[in-house]
Amino acid sequence: MLNKIDKYILKNFLGTFVFLLAAFSVIAIVIDFTEKINDFVDRKVPFFQILLYFRNFIPYILALLFPIFIFVAVIFFTSRMANRSELIAVLSSGMTFKRMLRPYIVGSAIISAVLLFANHYVIPKANKGRLKFEEKYLWEKNYSTDDNFHIRISSNEYIYMQSYNPESKIGYRFSYEKLKGNEVIEKISADRCSYDSVRKKWKLHDAVFRNLNGIHETLSTDFERLRTFAFKPADLIEKREAKQMMTTPELNAFIKKEQQKGSQSLSEYLIEYHRRTASPFSAFVLSIIGACIASRKVRGGSGIHLAVGLMISAIYIFMMQFSTTFAIKGNLHPLIAVWIPNILFSFLALFIFRRYSR
Repeated sequence: MLNKIDKYILKNFLGTFVFLLAAFSVIAIVIDFTEKINDFVDRKVPFFQILLYFRNFIPYILALLFPIFIFVAVIFFTSRMANRSELIAVLSSGMTFKRMLRPYIVGSAIISAVLLFANHYVIPKANKGRLKFEEKYLWEKNYSTDDNFHIRISSNEYIYMQSYNPESKIGYRFSYEKLKGNEVIEKISADRCSYDSVRKKWKLHDAVFRNLNGIHETLSTDFERLRTFAFKPADLIEKREAKQMMTTPELNAFIKKEQQKGSQSLSEYLIEYHRRTASPFSAFVLSIIGACIASRKVRGGSGIHLAVGLMISAIYIFMMQFSTTFAIKGNLHPLIAVWIPNILFSFLALFIFRRYSR
């Protein structure tokens, strides 16, 4: 399937890509360490913990800038081959431009497969260690979910809370409803509720209890009463960037659980879920664009090619952020949002390929 020329191009492709990853890893560690060194010293962070942190930090930052790495790698070695007239010799041997792209596709497939697996399983586990470190040594704040939220805690039980303070474990304007069919058979309203971590129960303050049986209703009030509900404070709070800490099976299970509860603000989780698959696909699109652009000799050499490559990869990342913002703040479907950059750049790749393959 691959001849000597293919293997030569593939070797340069993967070798340059790995070199860029290694070089940028060192740069990223130095920059991040310089930025956080005061926190490390002030909080007396053990040296071994810092090493573990950077081990988990590297996969995160490399995956974040993946489009830039693959684009620059393709442009760098392809431009060098063009300047040394190696591509002219390859095409003069009778190989078509389309056939010459085969090793680029193979290389992109290898890189995409690795990134696909890493996105779904490896990077979330690394993020879990990284974020736990940051939570312990750099910031220690959880935040409540959106105010005025409804949660389904069982098949026929619902709660509402206007707001919740995770530090004091106190919720305000609490209500509970239990249904039988389409009828409410029990309703509880309380000015506030607090969680008793010893008894594992919720303490209702200034509560009104209503039990309904057809047209009959029983009403009672209580200044303070303990009651067991099928939810805990952990269900009302979430850690920053919690979606990054879940492997794809865990993320999928979390989304389904939240949908059963009736949660509405799941756009960020759905975007993360679809992004893990869409991001590796960009390797094919960007490598084709990079190979086409860098295959022609230009005045200025590799510098011009690299400048164009960085600009296009930056536009890709910007477009990804722009489209996901519409999904979070607007009504754009998360699946469409994460695939828009790939679709648009696929048309760009087709246009450039037709122009350069003549």
